[in-house]
Amino acid sequence: MELYLIRHGQSVNNALMEDQILRDKDPELTEVGKEQAKSTADYLATGLNREQLIRYSLDVPERQQHHGFNITHLYCSAMYRALQTAQPIAAAIGLKPEVWLDIHEHGGIYLKQNEVATGYGGRGRTQIMSEFLDYVLPDKLTEEGWWNPMDGEESLAKAQGRAIHVALALHRRALDPQTAQDRVALVTHGTFLDALIKALFNQLPGNGFYHTHYNTAISRIDLSPNEETRIRYLNRIDHLPTHLLTS
Repeated sequence: MELYLIRHGQSVNNALMEDQILRDKDPELTEVGKEQAKSTADYLATGLNREQLIRYSLDVPERQQHHGFNITHLYCSAMYRALQTAQPIAAAIGLKPEVWLDIHEHGGIYLKQNEVATGYGGRGRTQIMSEFLDYVLPDKLTEEGWWNPMDGEESLAKAQGRAIHVALALHRRALDPQTAQDRVALVTHGTFLDALIKALFNQLPGNGFYHTHYNTAISRIDLSPNEETRIRYLNRIDHLPTHLLTS
């Protein structure tokens, strides 16, 4: 199974950098972020898939035929920036995105003032469906949203545990003969991506080292039915022009 991990485009919070006073609880993409998402969509639909070329000899015509990535399943988190990033990708590759609640960013939906976090529910079902018509939403995403406001700000430890559950689900999918050949793309978030990659490789969670992903960077990890897990590449941004490179 080919797993493509994609960080969302630049959000308004990303553009704020360290200015937490103006932080939005569920930020939208900036104009740059929207351009990044469009570039990513074009790349996944028609870009040169260099990893596939490696399988062929230098002189065979098949080397000229590997454009596009043939993604079979597209998932995104319920956070607005991920929903927005997935939209042009879905249109370009002809898939209906499925919202996977467990791949949201560490922390959840909250705002913090004077070190006190206040939780919010996030976008509700009707609100999402009115803007993202073809998205497949889970039953747990209700009119009140999907995040429990009582949880406030999710701890890093809980986020890492959540990443382990997602990694186990992906490994199970790779072991199932019905889904072992899937090409799965997840549109998700920076800190969660770090935790997920560590979980996929049974690495201990923690901040001693970190898998960085720039906005709309792509990582590919292959999960095989014989339980072999292989990194093909991490944090690839070749599809972005220099004026769209942001962190």
